[in-house]
Order: sequence, then C-alpha cells, then structure tokens
Amino acid sequence: MTQSLRVGVIGVGHLGRHHARIYGTLPFVTLVGVSDTDTSRGHVVADECGVTFFQDLDELLSLVDAVSVAVPTSAHSVVVTTCLQRGCHVLVEKPIASQVWEGEQLVELAKVQGTILQVGHIERFNPIVEVMRPLVCQPGFIECHRLSPFQPRGTDVDVVRDLMIHDLDLLLSLGLGPILQVEARGMPVFTDLPDIANVRLLFESGCLANLTASRISTGRLRKIRVYQRDRYLSVDFGGKEAVMNTRRSLEGGTFEVESQHIKGDEGDALTRELGCFIQSILGNPSARGVSGEEGVEALRVATQVVSLIQQHAGHSPR
Repeated sequence: MTQSLRVGVIGVGHLGRHHARIYGTLPFVTLVGVSDTDTSRGHVVADECGVTFFQDLDELLSLVDAVSVAVPTSAHSVVVTTCLQRGCHVLVEKPIASQVWEGEQLVELAKVQGTILQVGHIERFNPIVEVMRPLVCQPGFIECHRLSPFQPRGTDVDVVRDLMIHDLDLLLSLGLGPILQVEARGMPVFTDLPDIANVRLLFESGCLANLTASRISTGRLRKIRVYQRDRYLSVDFGGKEAVMNTRRSLEGGTFEVESQHIKGDEGDALTRELGCFIQSILGNPSARGVSGEEGVEALRVATQVVSLIQQHAGHSPR
C-alpha cells in the first residue's frame, strides 16, 4: 500500500490557495498545513482547507515531506533553500528564482540533498498541449501571443518573467535545438518594469519563433500558431482547443486543405501539475514534471530577453 505524503503550502495568495485546495483532493496526499507572512490570509485559507496555519515556517517543515512554494519571486531563493535544506521535496512556482545563479544554486542543492525540485510552468500541463506535441514536426515558423489585462499582482517581475516565460519554456521543450539568435523589444507602461515585449528567436533547427506578451491588454489571449510543411496548427490554450489545417494531395496534381477541430479534455492543468509532482516523489517513472534544470534554462532565456530590452531602451526601465 502506498504511503500518504505529508504536504504543506508556503504562500497562499492567488496561486497558493489553489495549491492548498487541490492537495486536499489528491490521492496519496495529506495536506498538513499552510504558511504565509500574511497571517490573516493564512488563517482564512487554512480554515477553508480544514488544516493548521503555521506562522513558524520551520515548524511546518518539520512535519511535511514536500511543499509547494508560491511566495513572491524575490523570495523564491531564500524560501526554497530553506525547504531543501530541511530535506523537503519542492514544487516552486515559476520563475524558479529572480536570478539565473540563484536557480542554479537551488538545482545543485536539490542534488546534494537528494530531493526533487520542480518548477510550476503550468502551461506544460494544459490538456491541449498533450494533443499539440505529436502534431509538431520540423516547424519553420511559430507565433506565440500571451495577453492579459493589467493586475497589480505579479508586478514584482517584468512581463517576460511573469507571462512570456510560459511560452519560452514550451518552445524549449519542443526539441528545436539551441537558440542561435535573440532579438527583443519592450517597454514599461504602467509599472517600472517592461509590461509589453516582443521577441524573435532563431533556433538551430532553422525554426523562427515570434513571441508577444502583454499584461496591459483589454482582453485575454493565450495562443500558439505553428507553421510547418503541409500543416498549420493554431492552438488556443485558454479554450483548450486547436485547429489543424493540413494539405491533402488530390489526383491531377491538385490539393485541398482539410481543417480539423480538436478539443483537449477538461482536466485542470494545476491538478495535473500537482499530481505529477506527487507521483514523481512516489517514484512513478511516467511522471514528467518540469525539472529545476528546465526552469533555469527558461529563466536564462528570459533574462537575456530582458537584458536586450533594457539595452535597446538605452537605459534601465524607469
């Protein structure tokens, strides 16, 4: 019989409270409690989940096998380091850290401690992504658009590490080879950091990717369009659906374009992500979470993009 894992959640704001709620529904999991610097919020979420609120983080860590860390990005390095040093397995929300070197240190510490470190790049667990992957074959051009209305939450980092990093991580996972060239433009609008950005990436495979991210739009959009020989694929992450247009040869040397509408299942991406984290700890070889190393690579590209944006602006963001 599989032993139940004792789990805690550190940081129960917008995302962390959902981690706590979902852990309470997963098999092989006992949600022990939550911790947050905002004691009022922490007590509310703890009461909602029927668990204990821990003002003392060390006390929580002494009682659990694994944690989700959903604190502000600036605190990732310190909090995750503390958890790993206590021997806890960790799922940390993206980005893995504020700086690449911090992420690298976390990866090395997890190796030394023999603990699992995964990063919450949630779009990887979108059901439509599972449908998309086998349909992508030697793409020549990819477009990514990720637009969202302005919200004060998450503005401790720029739009690249807040939103675009989802698409950067997805592209890096498609096997397109190393990135050979990066071009980037962006600017701050409502905050002191870039709120809108456009990036062009040239991969060793020859694929050119164009990414746009904005957190100051009037509506929401999360789409990727993939162009390859004889096929064009348009994927709507928000709607969990895709349209595949394929060239079909006909007699006489002519052809037609066949359109196929595809729906992903109704599974929740965060539930899949947390379930994968738990199964990884339990040793399930088919569980494939986003590793700390992959989180560092996504952050490395995002950091390069931000640096280029600042260079082209002629100065650091105001």
